[in-house]
Amino acid sequence: MTDKNHEDVPTQEAEKKPRKVIYLIPNLFTTAGLFAGFYAIILAMQGRFTAAAISIIVAMLLDGIDGRVARMTNTQSEFGAQYDSIADMVSFGIAPALVMYQWSLVHVSELGLQWSKFGWLAAFFYAAMGALRLARFNVQTGKLDKKYFMGLASPSAATLMISFIWVFDDMGMKGSDPVLLIPSFVITILAGVLMVSPILYNSFKDDNRKEKVPFIGILSVVLIFILVTIDPPKVFFGVFLLYALSGPVQMLIRFRRGGDPQETDSDEQ
Repeated sequence: MTDKNHEDVPTQEAEKKPRKVIYLIPNLFTTAGLFAGFYAIILAMQGRFTAAAISIIVAMLLDGIDGRVARMTNTQSEFGAQYDSIADMVSFGIAPALVMYQWSLVHVSELGLQWSKFGWLAAFFYAAMGALRLARFNVQTGKLDKKYFMGLASPSAATLMISFIWVFDDMGMKGSDPVLLIPSFVITILAGVLMVSPILYNSFKDDNRKEKVPFIGILSVVLIFILVTIDPPKVFFGVFLLYALSGPVQMLIRFRRGGDPQETDSDEQ
């Protein structure tokens, strides 16, 4: 009888803990996202910029899945969080910078001798800001309201840059076109600055929200799918450009109302 009781205890404890194989599931999504980001660099080196843009967008989608899978399976871990951060640095820091450099910034030197180093310096600036953004996010985890991001999230900044490339590559225009050199340089710097800025962005997360989704939310998702199907590059660029501008616009609105530009309308950060 005693031996049976001793055998039951570890069995019951094992049932309470998630199986170790489950911990592999969210990390598989993280690895897939890392692969997509790395593959985008390879594609850019081959001059396949539309495919590179799509690869980074796939990485963004996978990045949104791994965390949700971890929460659904109750397999969050410190290792998973750190691994996800490193993968994000590759997919949304290094990869977009190198794709943009290969597509357009490498040709900035054609504007004149004084511009010879500005192309790769702009790409490095974006990558460095991405690293700082991720480091700040890791340090501030749990200290800020989850409803907001401080600074533009790196996946959003990467998608803004990469969809810009996708739009013009889809139109048959090359990044070496003099008309696109300055815009490419500006959007790279702007995306980097917004990542490390103190501007608040809506994260679309709400711990107090019930599982039920309002009808307008479902309708919006359907409309977005339809629009993406019609013209993917322009829709992605338009959506993420509006999102990138939404933070500064909301900050200006709060400032004009006489409040602190970094305060929200309720009790958030």
